Amino acid sequence: MGTSTTSVSTRPNVVNIGAILSFNSSIGKVAKVAIETAIKDVNENPAILNGTTLKIAMQDSKLSSGFLGIVEALCFMENDTVAILGPQHSVMAHVISHISNELNVPLLSFAATDPTLNSLQFPYFVRTTQSDLFQMAAVAEIVAYYEWRDVIAIYIDDDHGRNGVVALGDKLAEKRCKISYKSPMRPHLTQDDITNALVKVALMESRIIILHIYDAWGLKVLSVARNMGMLGSGYVWIATDWLYTILDTESSLSSPAAMDSIQGVLTLRMHTPNSELKSKFVSRWSNLTAGVGNTNNSPFRINTYGLYAYDSVLLLAHALDDFFKQGKNITFSNDLNLIEFHGGNLRFDAMSRFDGGAQLLENILQANMSGVTGSIKFTLDGDLIHPSYEIINVIGTGIRTIGYWSNSSGLSVVPPEKVNANPNGSSSNQPSLYGVIWPGQTTQKPRGWVFSSNGRQLRVGVPIRVNYREFVSRIEGSATFNGYCIDVFTATLDLLPYPVPYKFIPFGDGHSNPVGQDLLHKITTGDFDVVVGDIAITTNRTKIVDFTQPYMESGLVVVAPVLKLNSSAWAFLRPFTPLMWCVTGISFLLLGVVVWILERRTNEEFQGPPRKQFFTIIWFSFSTLFFVHREKIASILGRLVLVIWLFVVLILNSSYTASLTSILTVERLSSPVKGIESLIASNDPIGYQSGSYIDGYLSNELNILRSRLVPLNTPIEYEKALKDGPNKGGVVAVVDERAKMELFLSARCEFGIVGQEFTKMGWGFAFPRDLPLAIDMSTAILKLSENGGLQRILNKWLTRSACSSEGAKQDVDRLQLKSFWGLFLLCGSAGFLALLLYVIKIVRQYMRHSNGSSNKSFISFVKEKESDDADKMQSEESKSGAKRTQSEGLKSNSA
Repeated sequence: MGTSTTSVSTRPNVVNIGAILSFNSSIGKVAKVAIETAIKDVNENPAILNGTTLKIAMQDSKLSSGFLGIVEALCFMENDTVAILGPQHSVMAHVISHISNELNVPLLSFAATDPTLNSLQFPYFVRTTQSDLFQMAAVAEIVAYYEWRDVIAIYIDDDHGRNGVVALGDKLAEKRCKISYKSPMRPHLTQDDITNALVKVALMESRIIILHIYDAWGLKVLSVARNMGMLGSGYVWIATDWLYTILDTESSLSSPAAMDSIQGVLTLRMHTPNSELKSKFVSRWSNLTAGVGNTNNSPFRINTYGLYAYDSVLLLAHALDDFFKQGKNITFSNDLNLIEFHGGNLRFDAMSRFDGGAQLLENILQANMSGVTGSIKFTLDGDLIHPSYEIINVIGTGIRTIGYWSNSSGLSVVPPEKVNANPNGSSSNQPSLYGVIWPGQTTQKPRGWVFSSNGRQLRVGVPIRVNYREFVSRIEGSATFNGYCIDVFTATLDLLPYPVPYKFIPFGDGHSNPVGQDLLHKITTGDFDVVVGDIAITTNRTKIVDFTQPYMESGLVVVAPVLKLNSSAWAFLRPFTPLMWCVTGISFLLLGVVVWILERRTNEEFQGPPRKQFFTIIWFSFSTLFFVHREKIASILGRLVLVIWLFVVLILNSSYTASLTSILTVERLSSPVKGIESLIASNDPIGYQSGSYIDGYLSNELNILRSRLVPLNTPIEYEKALKDGPNKGGVVAVVDERAKMELFLSARCEFGIVGQEFTKMGWGFAFPRDLPLAIDMSTAILKLSENGGLQRILNKWLTRSACSSEGAKQDVDRLQLKSFWGLFLLCGSAGFLALLLYVIKIVRQYMRHSNGSSNKSFISFVKEKESDDADKMQSEESKSGAKRTQSEGLKSNSA
């Protein structure tokens, strides 16, 4: 069968468009007036369509979101409709979009906010309002701003509600938050449905409730919640823009009675910047609605959806004007796919395909104009540019704007258009909102959660240990546990501001220590709500669970057999290392040589036969150790060197005395193992506590071969392995946490901690990720520490004996050269400088002596006493003077 085509002139007199909306809804009744006004303004403005008249046919969907909308859309298609404004509901938009795709008729919806309508599945759907994707991003940022983590979502279980909540979950996940409970409701609610849903919500832990619902039922849900006490202190209600749509529209809600059920609620409104176009339109509204009311004949005000409905008509009119300017004709063709339905009462064959639909759609999406809502321009994803929302707090009989959200600037107290106009301004980039009055008339930010009151107890996983039962132990024949960790846990719970019922669940077979990682894995699978025990906080573990503030510091230490070093006849040599002794002795001798060189020519005490001079050097050098040298130092350079040396001797004496005192008064322990470094360098086997994280740490972080690691279960196995040593199948040392090793050493003085604690870790209680209870428990642990309760529990279970204290002493290091090299360098530099100045002085004296025509060598000159040199020079000067006098007398006589 052929295709029949009907064509009209390029500029037709009339263009048919349709509109589907609910006349009696808060959005629909406002949109109806706005659309009619826009049609009138367009038709009266010859600059837009140049004489072509828009003719609109409106269909009332009567709050139906399904079948009636389909029927209404089909009716439009029989009348050569080029575009449809609406539908108002997202559910209906999903259905009608399929018809629109088939017949190439664009849908311009000013109220369908379902984010999935932007998909490639619906190319002819054009959203002329903001998507719920951005509204949910604003809600998620509010939740993150107040540092809440879990929220509850109440929504209508249809396309609009489900897809909006999915978008909310995605945006919350980006902020590391989540929806902890979803409460879907039927599209056609009853009072019982609302009550039953809210009863379940009240039993949940989270007190942050997101209400994403239709305006027809939203106030009823809040009213029931108020009657159930769910709008009191501690609750947070965030309603999506449906609430502000009602507040914007219905003047009847201004009464105190109507506002009572929404006190403290936060809601959102699509933000439209102020402009001259907007002001003029809003000022006309009272005249436009004169005599127009709802079923109760009460006046209604303009809302944001009405503004977007007005702009939708303007957008379509400008797109049609561009369509005609492009030389396009409005033509319709029979759809071959519908001809086969010829006949019958439904008359599907009467519907025509709009031939210019694709071009008109392109003109719409490429629009760049201004309307009453601001700039009208679409992104590549089909969303309007610059999405932004106002955040509203309902207070008393009014409202208060506490801030704004936009996808470009986030949360701010400054309107987005001002932020965008001055991106380099002085305003802070940090999110900010004004203060909020929350439900219950409080300004204090709600905690956002309470412990669940649904009767479920906190499931506490506790390891059944076979050793170190002072930390955790199970009382035989019962489900009761005690020990240090258990007492800390119960004392912490007692400090919480709310009761927390709990029950202990044992984990392990009682024959070997349970693996800590397996115990924590039970949290991720939902078997446990918390794990209590000797659980160390490590990097890998924090990736799967959250820990509280540490309640005990316990790093890793090395324990090995130790021997007591008894005092001996040569104990006085222990303070210094052999190298230190050698350098100190050489320094004494060098000092004597330097002073001898500086004093020999002028000081008689350093003169004489070579043997006497040698013993003088030795005596003077070592007598300075006790400050009993009897030789007087005459030269300035010698005194300078001696003063610096005596300062060095003073420091050496003091250090030696202190170290020797420590050696003789403090018990010294010795072990071939000096710490973790010596274990890494050796190839001997190392023991560790089975089931702990220690083997992974030693092998992965310290690169110790796993073949060297020996798992041990009980302190008896520790003791036997250490006594046997590596030669008899034992271990050279054991690596474990300090808290456990101090208990082990309390009755075993033949072992001790060697080296330093080489990790800094702590024990904490493990919780599922992002559970608010973990934060409150951390605060309670800090309070327990501050009031002394933590120390009292420690004294009760982990008091160490004297043997443990002795065994924990570290071997005092011997004094080494590196601690004193600065002093030796100072003294050596002074001696070198003094010798240099002395040599310069001698050279100058020798040069003067040589000018007196002496043939004496420099070495001979240096060996002589400085007084002899002076006498000889004086004698020679007197002789030469006498000769000059005699010669002058002879000359005078001859004259």
